[in-house]
Amino acid sequence: MTVHFIGAGPGAPDLLTLRGRDLIAACPVCLYAGSLVPAAVLAHCPPGARIVNTAALDLDAIMAEIADATAQGHNVARLHSGDLSVWSAMGEQVRRLRGMGIAYTVTPGVPSFAAAAATLGVELTLPGVAQSVVLTRTPGRASAMPERETLAAFGAIGATLALHLSIQNLSRSVADLIPHYGADCPVAVVWRASWPDERVVRATLGTVVDAMPEGIERTALILVGRALGDGDFGESRLYAADYDRRYRPQSADSPWAEWTPADD
Repeated sequence: MTVHFIGAGPGAPDLLTLRGRDLIAACPVCLYAGSLVPAAVLAHCPPGARIVNTAALDLDAIMAEIADATAQGHNVARLHSGDLSVWSAMGEQVRRLRGMGIAYTVTPGVPSFAAAAATLGVELTLPGVAQSVVLTRTPGRASAMPERETLAAFGAIGATLALHLSIQNLSRSVADLIPHYGADCPVAVVWRASWPDERVVRATLGTVVDAMPEGIERTALILVGRALGDGDFGESRLYAADYDRRYRPQSADSPWAEWTPADD
């Protein structure tokens, strides 16, 4: 029997992947993170499925549910919000499954930073402005930060920052970042990206603390960087008329002159 870890996406039920949907529909047992996974995703569970909200369970209890289900010959859909590659706590569950000899698969989901960027209608990597996106967080009760992973260290390179699980540390984050980005650097806070009650605050590092309304907490994502600005950036060479590439050779001497799409 197999445990299928499935990224349920940022919130909107239709941002679930087709593979994720089909796996949920094929599993008679579903464990889901109820504090973040929308109930509408559970509509894909088959009739009579055992559906367990793991929000109130500790790791031992979660693994006991999985062990019991697989012992009975059932595949398990294990749903986490967003994508499983970051801050999902999948790693510790996978480590235990390996020790128990239980097979598993991983199906990716739409991450919250991508949903937030879509809401804002921005590209986080712009020519001449930023070509890197750093996904990070600040220290919290559940997880400390490694000593060298500081906002000051990441800010020093000028990348676009996506700060997860950090809205409670907004003031401290601003103080750490202003020396590197400047008080006029654009900031966007997106709360519950893609949910019906989604809220957005656009400001600068110098104004964002005072701009925050009441009630934005926990699931808010903070984006920081010049790529969130007013459109002052150059165009990439990719679509430049004189850019020599395999689909648009510019001369008979181009290495792509004799190439056709069928060659691939």
